[in-house]
Amino acid sequence: MWEYEHSIETSATPEAIWRLWADVENWGTWNAEIEKIEMSGPFAAGTQITMTPPGDDPVLLRIAEAVEDELFVDEAGFDGLLLRTTHRIDRIDHDRIRVVYRMEITGNGALEAGPQIGPVITADWPDTLASLVKLALR
Repeated sequence: MWEYEHSIETSATPEAIWRLWADVENWGTWNAEIEKIEMSGPFAAGTQITMTPPGDDPVLLRIAEAVEDELFVDEAGFDGLLLRTTHRIDRIDHDRIRVVYRMEITGNGALEAGPQIGPVITADWPDTLASLVKLALR
């Protein structure tokens, strides 16, 4: 298994973060690595998201879990690998939260492929989380 985690602390509310996450069609306003995005149903477990990075092929994601104001998990599979990303809100205290993104790559060849593809996929997370939090604070 290959894994990576990045987090940011903020005074934004869990509800504000959740509203931005659940508004999938507008993820591109805070995530520069999205050229086009479509969702096949509600923001809930089982729904498929088709995300197209700039100049790249579409990536199919499936929402594996969604708990309002707490977390959602998306999964993508290809070439025998499972890429599982957890997007989580941890309460620090009454006025602060930590927004956490965690990726785990498992499956056949994950030990070799993970270090090659994982850092490419997660490289924008610091900027993405900073943009997400900035927008949530408005």
